[in-house]
Amino acid sequence: MILPDFNDFPRKGRILGIDWGARRIGLAVSDENHGFVFERPVLVQSDMKTSAKQIYDLIRSEKIVGVVVGLPLRSDGSDSDTTRNVRDFAKELTAYTDIPVAFIDESLTSIEAQEKLGRIRVSDIKRNLDSAAARVILENAISLMNRI
Repeated sequence: MILPDFNDFPRKGRILGIDWGARRIGLAVSDENHGFVFERPVLVQSDMKTSAKQIYDLIRSEKIVGVVVGLPLRSDGSDSDTTRNVRDFAKELTAYTDIPVAFIDESLTSIEAQEKLGRIRVSDIKRNLDSAAARVILENAISLMNRI
C-alpha cells in the first residue's frame, strides 16, 4: 500500500530505502530501531517487474516492515517523466507486498552522497553512488519520522 505521508509508517522494524534509476537501483536498510542505516549492493535495473520481484525477495530476507522511495521532483515540486517512472515502480512493488511504501523528495541526495563518499575513483562513484544516495534518502525519511 502506498501511503500519502509518514503518519502511519512503522516506527519500529527494518526499513528499506530505494534510489530508483533507469540503470541502477540503490538500496539501503535501517536497523530495527532506525538508529543506523546500511547500504546494500546496487541492483542493476532490468525491467520493472523483475526489479520489483528482486526487491520483494530482499524485503522478505531482510524482514523489512516499510519502504521509502526517493521521488525525483522538479524544482517547482511537479512531476517529471522520471517521477512518473518511480511512481510506476512503487505501484509494481505493491503488487508483491502489502507493507507500506512512502515517498520522500530526493532533491540533492546524490550530491550529498557523493560528498560523503569523498575523493574516490570515478568507477567507484558509479558503483557506490546509488546505494549511498539510498542511504541519504532513508536517513532523511527517518529524521522526518522522528519529528512527527
